[in-house]
Amino acid sequence: MSGKIVAVYSLKGGVGKTTLAVNLAWASAVLSGRKTLLWDLDGQAAATFILGHDGDGTQAEAAIRKDLDPRKLVRQTAIPGLDLLPADASLRDLDVIFRDLDKKKRLAKIADDLARHYDCVVIDCPPGLTDTSDQILRAADLVVVPVIPSALSHRALATITAHVADRKGLGAALLPVFSLVDRRRSLHREALAAEPAWPVIPMASAFEAMTERRAPLGALLGRKSPGVQAVAQVWSAIEQVLAAAT
Repeated sequence: MSGKIVAVYSLKGGVGKTTLAVNLAWASAVLSGRKTLLWDLDGQAAATFILGHDGDGTQAEAAIRKDLDPRKLVRQTAIPGLDLLPADASLRDLDVIFRDLDKKKRLAKIADDLARHYDCVVIDCPPGLTDTSDQILRAADLVVVPVIPSALSHRALATITAHVADRKGLGAALLPVFSLVDRRRSLHREALAAEPAWPVIPMASAFEAMTERRAPLGALLGRKSPGVQAVAQVWSAIEQVLAAAT
């Protein structure tokens, strides 16, 4: 039985997408005991860096083109049960690669093959509404969308929702998650009150420390810390959605 495919995706950058993807992969592996793969598809390779690899190769593109078995690129991480399929600079032209291939389900087929070997595959996606995002929206069982409590971020979510509804074959469920929340700000409090069912990730310096110390938040802090508890709540919401869809 294949594992679930969870994509963390945003139309725009700077919304905490990568730190959320890394922390959710940690939660899958550690909190739920799932054999988990974090697949870094963002050419910036930030998730790859956080998980202890430098992303200095040039073979990620070959895996997309199927010139190379993606599983040969998989690396272990310091987190038990969590593997990494790293990104590198060759993915910066990922949209061009997909247009050249002209195969709408290329990513879905690769993801399905990877999911046969894992209980959960978490994909850190590049931002933007592109050929790559369409590939991801076809491949994922669930798409987690980090949303800053702001008008522009809500507008981006509305764009994604409309795009999924308008395009044939993009049937992935969407789960919005409030990100970078500062409850001291009235606009943020009002946004949370308007969508009380959405999970919340707070703005905290601990999340910034992940990049410096190159580890998920749960590996840096105890499970009772507010940031780790927030991650756990988001992961619990994801598990509920996936269970309901089974």
